[in-house]
Amino acid sequence: MAEAQLNNLVDFRSDPSRYKHWKLSVDGPVATLAMDVREDGGLRPGYELKLNSYDLGVDIELHDAVQRLRFEHPEVGAVVLTSAKERVFCAGANIRMLSQSSHGWKVNFCKFTNETRNGIEEASAQSGQVYIAAVNGPCAGGGYELALAADRIIMADDGNTAVSLPEVPLLAVLPGTGGLTRLVDKRMVRRDRADFFCTLEEGIKGKRAVDWRLVDEVVPRTKLSETVQQRAAEIAAKSDRPRNAKGIALPILERSITENEIRYGHVQAKLDRAKGIAEITVHAPKVQPPKLDAIDAGFWPLALARELDDLVLHLRTNEDTTGMWVVRTEGDADLLAAHDDFMEANKDHWLVREIRLFLKRVLKRVDVSSRTVFALVEPGSCFTGTLLELALAADRTYMLDGQFEGDNRPPATLRMTQANFGAYPMVNGLTRLASRNLDNPAHVDVLKRHIGKDIEAVDADELGLVTFTPDDIDWEDEVRIAIEERAAFSPDALTGMEASLRFGGPETMESKIFARLTAWQNWIFQRPNAVGEQGALKLYGTGQRAAYDRKRV
Repeated sequence: MAEAQLNNLVDFRSDPSRYKHWKLSVDGPVATLAMDVREDGGLRPGYELKLNSYDLGVDIELHDAVQRLRFEHPEVGAVVLTSAKERVFCAGANIRMLSQSSHGWKVNFCKFTNETRNGIEEASAQSGQVYIAAVNGPCAGGGYELALAADRIIMADDGNTAVSLPEVPLLAVLPGTGGLTRLVDKRMVRRDRADFFCTLEEGIKGKRAVDWRLVDEVVPRTKLSETVQQRAAEIAAKSDRPRNAKGIALPILERSITENEIRYGHVQAKLDRAKGIAEITVHAPKVQPPKLDAIDAGFWPLALARELDDLVLHLRTNEDTTGMWVVRTEGDADLLAAHDDFMEANKDHWLVREIRLFLKRVLKRVDVSSRTVFALVEPGSCFTGTLLELALAADRTYMLDGQFEGDNRPPATLRMTQANFGAYPMVNGLTRLASRNLDNPAHVDVLKRHIGKDIEAVDADELGLVTFTPDDIDWEDEVRIAIEERAAFSPDALTGMEASLRFGGPETMESKIFARLTAWQNWIFQRPNAVGEQGALKLYGTGQRAAYDRKRV
């Protein structure tokens, strides 16, 4: 890849020494993440990040900070999310950035920021690291959505500080990172009040904000810091995170990128841009799991999670015409199963819990990515346990029945472990195996009886674990034709189809957010009322009024 192209790539790797926009501090069991966005620190030229408004670069740092708090600071039981600026909390996503960005960029930006907020909510709910938003100034749009991700919102009562979701009246779009859904599903704001709130430019402050459940508490500005620290200390005292444990450092991920390949320690991707295909190979561990107190960043499940996470984000953002991911695995199924067994046996340990939650988030990121995913199970594959989840996440799985001519390796097999039955639920709250068997939930109990068994193609088909099982005569043509046919379809139609089919069964707040996010962004963000030459997003800040097409569609 040319140097100019490399320099233009969005890099999702970061650490506190690189932060431009956040200040992270830790004081015993309470950490503080203070937003201090540098106006001239935008990821792209052409806009200034005023009033703590943010772009993708700001959220990349936030994502990194949230991860580091979970792994490097086991002593932290509460995180205060606030602003380092005197009179503003956060003005939300930068409007100039949005108005000059392509449609695809806007959608990816909103998807990533929402995934980051989901990670904050997961930390509060499952990691014993509860987030508290200390709103010390006006909190608008994406800024309020950031506060909504916290478990508790405490706001200054000073006549100036308010919360608002002004996207409809100001920009002719909707809150992009789950604001509407969190308002009614998480905070349970009454519908009529939510309707009024979401059409009010100036927002709501003081006692009414508490009465309407928009925030949890308002206190005089002079007592905000003291009150927040008191609440944080109370919450941290209830955390099950170990005060005296030692965290593990997360060094910058090692990665090499050439013109047609991205390579990490356990994951690699070869790109065929002419065909729009990324061939992803994931390698199983090569050694037995270490002792519990010897786990570091090189521990296979953690290293895998970090590498696969970075690859998915890289492909989504930097390779937007590569619409198909073809996934293969390689390695020793016994060693992988040993790691899964180790994780299951130690699942209540704080660090193992964090690693499993991280893997869950990465697999969810695969699920919600607007890419076709095919899995190929061949001799030498290692779709076992944790890596079997990649095949279960795929839109289709092809498994070779038998062996290739002249190949003396044993036939391909799949192997389930306990990890496939609860460790990595999807956004709908179900395991991938349960999601595959909505018509017959009892079949999941049948599958449990096969844990630890090597399952060949005929039985894998019978158990409903794969889509097709061609033999060696048909394999090459059937897989090739399937990939070529897929590439001929409209990417827009595929995005909608895949998002609709992947999450059957019950809805959760998280699945609602992603389903609605996909739907509205691929419609409203392209409508002239928002992004046309006379649209509200284009004219924002010019003093001109938007000219709306008044037809309801």
